[in-house]
Amino acid sequence: MGGLGRTPSNGGAMSAFLSGMASVAVIACVALITPALARPTLPFGVRVPYDRVADPAVVAQRRAYARLVLLAGGVAAILSAVLAAAVTTGSGRLIAVEAVFGVSCALLYYRAHRTLRAAKRSGGWHEGRRQGVTVDTTFRTDPVRLPWPWLLPAVAITLTTAALGWYRYDALPPALPALSGLGVEDGRTVPTTPLTAFEPVLLQAAITLLLPALTLVLLRARPDLDAARPRGSARKYRVYLRGMARMSLLGAACFAFCLLIAALRLWGLAPATTAWLVATYLPPAAPVIGALVWELRAGQGGHRLPSMRGEESEDSGLVQRDDDRHWFLAGAVYANRRDPAIAVPARFGTTWTLNLGHPVTWSILAVLAIVLLLWTAGVIDLPTRTTLS
Repeated sequence: MGGLGRTPSNGGAMSAFLSGMASVAVIACVALITPALARPTLPFGVRVPYDRVADPAVVAQRRAYARLVLLAGGVAAILSAVLAAAVTTGSGRLIAVEAVFGVSCALLYYRAHRTLRAAKRSGGWHEGRRQGVTVDTTFRTDPVRLPWPWLLPAVAITLTTAALGWYRYDALPPALPALSGLGVEDGRTVPTTPLTAFEPVLLQAAITLLLPALTLVLLRARPDLDAARPRGSARKYRVYLRGMARMSLLGAACFAFCLLIAALRLWGLAPATTAWLVATYLPPAAPVIGALVWELRAGQGGHRLPSMRGEESEDSGLVQRDDDRHWFLAGAVYANRRDPAIAVPARFGTTWTLNLGHPVTWSILAVLAIVLLLWTAGVIDLPTRTTLS
């Protein structure tokens, strides 16, 4: 009978199984989608000329990477299924399997990057070609504007939350549940003060200010243009930036709405039911899904967007300058002291990265390091993760 006490219930085992399978599936999908989002001339973070996009070496690495990711995903799924049968003793191991699978996908990507870069060097793919870069000065004289109307929902939600807090403040009890991340930690209370009562409003205001500021910085970042097709790539990049900016401001509204629900729970205006908990954490899925759909449609720098008449046949006679020596970790890290840009489009996925060769970058990293040290020492508190249970 003692052994039966360690046997997980069917419900617990099924929940662990479904959770493990879902995590493995998400990691596999991200790993398979990441190379597809990049420009055709940047397979696995390696710069190649247009006429080498379909080179046998490139095709072979794409196929090998996909097969190995699927193989690793199959192994991770089998291990997750086995460990799910012992969820009471193997939940930590389930997380370890997912972490190992994620690291394995990153290593497989790096393997493809190294192999393709070696094939490029040995084959002399850029030798004898006219290399160059293109600059569109209109991105300075007529930059992509921040779509301010898309920020109005976040502002309206923040003002509504502030008004409700002002109305409710005098009726609050002496102690309130602690705010944790985007939710409320019912098991811990804090004294009622203007700071603790209006903490959701302060976080809303911070998000409503910081996300547009960050978006504005990215809109002013160095454009990712193609020297071979300067006009077409410049137009597509503008369209891409507009879509990215809208998704960012939509995200501000969704996070502000999450904090509105958290404020209602904090002030005793909403019960701690599953429906309210789901309402707290569901809105962030909207900007994530929207951004993913936009990235799949537009691609890195907008290269997937439809070409206008004449753009498809555009050819300046140049190939994009081979600057692989400034990129590290398969295109995720950039360091160039001669480049005045602080933020540049990364070669890994469709993100931006900081130029580690710029002094401002190290100032930003120093501030982040100080915040991390203060948090580790317990001087400041950072948002923590909460669950639906």
